[in-house]
Amino acid sequence: MAAFDVIVIGLGAMGAAAADHLARRGARVLGIERFGIAHGHGSSHGRSRAIRLAYFEDPAYVPLLRRAYENWRDLERRSGESLLSVTGTLEIGRPDGAVVAGSLASCRSYDLMHELLDRAAIRRRYLVFELPEDYVALWQPDGGYLRPEAAVAASIGLAAEAGARLHFGERVLAIAPGPGAVTVVTDTGRHEAGQVIVAAGPWLADLVPEIAPHLRPTRQVLGWFWPRDMAAFGPGRFPVFIVDDGAEGAHYGFPAFENSAVKVARHGHLDEPVGPDNARRPAGPEDVAVLRRFLTARLPLLDGEPVQTATCTYSRLPEDFFLIDRAPSDRRILVASPCSGHGFKFASVIGEILADLTLTGATPLPIAPFSWAALEARSSRGAS
Repeated sequence: MAAFDVIVIGLGAMGAAAADHLARRGARVLGIERFGIAHGHGSSHGRSRAIRLAYFEDPAYVPLLRRAYENWRDLERRSGESLLSVTGTLEIGRPDGAVVAGSLASCRSYDLMHELLDRAAIRRRYLVFELPEDYVALWQPDGGYLRPEAAVAASIGLAAEAGARLHFGERVLAIAPGPGAVTVVTDTGRHEAGQVIVAAGPWLADLVPEIAPHLRPTRQVLGWFWPRDMAAFGPGRFPVFIVDDGAEGAHYGFPAFENSAVKVARHGHLDEPVGPDNARRPAGPEDVAVLRRFLTARLPLLDGEPVQTATCTYSRLPEDFFLIDRAPSDRRILVASPCSGHGFKFASVIGEILADLTLTGATPLPIAPFSWAALEARSSRGAS
């Protein structure tokens, strides 16, 4: 018999949550991470990550988000850490733009509390935005932000307490399915399990080659800016926001919390394809200029040099959907990582889903849109 029921490769947001859920349910779990706890090399860092119920990407995500909120609160209770802060979300753009129209569709599909604001109402409530006359905003009170490093560390700590073995600083070289078990080969040895979960983010194609035609890692740049009026940007006054400027892109940001500056980024940044090991190139003048152009136009009280910049990686799939399914080459290998730049908020529920799939073979949660077959169909549409 294999030494482990499940090996989890990658202990960022998804892998840490999976290890926690599996260990709590009595599975013999080994987690392997090439870096340290809550490291800054992938997509699970940056001091804040947005969580939104009014989900413009597709209403299909809303049931998972509802469960994710429950699981985040449960993780807070079990760990004693404050992980989720509710500020409300403000999604701004033209009424027929992707962000406002999509968010409104999700609100109406699931009867979510929301409020539509015209430009004058936005200005009365939030004095800091400069917007075109035809812009509106959708306010949804349940949105806010998560603390990613603390969330990952909490899941890892609880997984270890529940009996999971966790190896850090160990690099996985290959996955070798055999007749009796799946062997994971690392730079320090070999480990066997009945099943393997691969949550390796931008390194996924190195371990599951059939994902390579679909996976496109891109570089994302984050910037922190000191406001000229700090009171106007605090969590009690300023929400998590998205501004959709159509062809100019969508920018998002967070309130200034814990005496920090205001974090701002352009979704997808320059859509620059990168390898997973060179995505952390420091932000340069061109990167900063992207953010400052937006701030000059929409949030002039933040228009200055950034006090800090950082980079992370988007692991993008066609149409920016997720993949949560078994690999076609071997059903004992589960893939759960390419979340296309909007997945962190789902980590608490994806961990539960992965535990369901490995321990019972199915999940009651709705994941059909994130199957391998759905991925192939989206790739085919994009190629036609």
